[in-house]
Amino acid sequence: MAFTHRRPCVTILPLALALLSLLASGRTLAATGPGDIAVFWGRNKAEGTLREACDTGTYTTVIISFLRGFGGHGAYTLDLSGHPLAGVGDDVKHCQSKGILVLLSIGGPAAAGAAANYSLPSAQSAADLAAYLWDAYLGGSRPGLRRPFGDDAALDGVDFYIDQSTSGDHDHYDELARRLYAYKSRYHRGRLGVTLTATVRCAYPDRPGVQAALATGLFSRVHVRLYGDLKCTWSDREAWEKWAAAYPASRAFVGVVASPEADKDAYMFQKDLYYNVLQFAQKVPNYGGLMIWDRYYDKMNHYISSS
Repeated sequence: MAFTHRRPCVTILPLALALLSLLASGRTLAATGPGDIAVFWGRNKAEGTLREACDTGTYTTVIISFLRGFGGHGAYTLDLSGHPLAGVGDDVKHCQSKGILVLLSIGGPAAAGAAANYSLPSAQSAADLAAYLWDAYLGGSRPGLRRPFGDDAALDGVDFYIDQSTSGDHDHYDELARRLYAYKSRYHRGRLGVTLTATVRCAYPDRPGVQAALATGLFSRVHVRLYGDLKCTWSDREAWEKWAAAYPASRAFVGVVASPEADKDAYMFQKDLYYNVLQFAQKVPNYGGLMIWDRYYDKMNHYISSS
């Protein structure tokens, strides 16, 4: 869902030195040092490979998206928008060799008018999903279970992008978080533990199931989407600050769209992003960086990355 307003473009610019350099030289926003930069990958085949995204030198985290189907009778659906699975595992290892965190996002944006294809209606479904994620994508293994990215590629963690529900207040995402975090002490495939992040709606609070998960205190990062939420009209910075204040032990990321094609009303020009949000957010102790939706739009628009 898109916002219903368009942010005005700032035309009189008493620029900070970094932003002045940015505009004068035509360099991208990454050059201003906004903190860590996370990007969603897997939503458009034209975005290029995972390796190409990591080789831009722009992103510190790449979030593979999405595991869209889960919670129903042991059926799990990975949706990479037509990307072939062959080679993804090698790309994961390549990215990690460059110090880039690689996560798998579960859930995904709710489609207008479409029924939810993921939910956790019981503690058992949460336990089953945790075991599946560990054995299929993280550090575990199970006889007879195929690892989609290969046997020797282990992701660093899981992002919760829970935007729809069939279980009302009874989703067991808190149980899922606890189960996944319990693997943290296990040394697997040369990598330690499981990183948990959440990509949340702009307006605070989010759905009860998401809030219950965050209440566990196990999430190292919260990516706040400053788009797709009518409740944040004209107040996205204030909404972000509420999230940052609510979870001081988690690093709070500013989530933005990289092109007006993604959300024309929520899109912010780079200078507007700095003046409307970043100059304030960067003063918050647990500010973490930027979350970019998504690699395809960033590649096409050169919003953050130059390639």
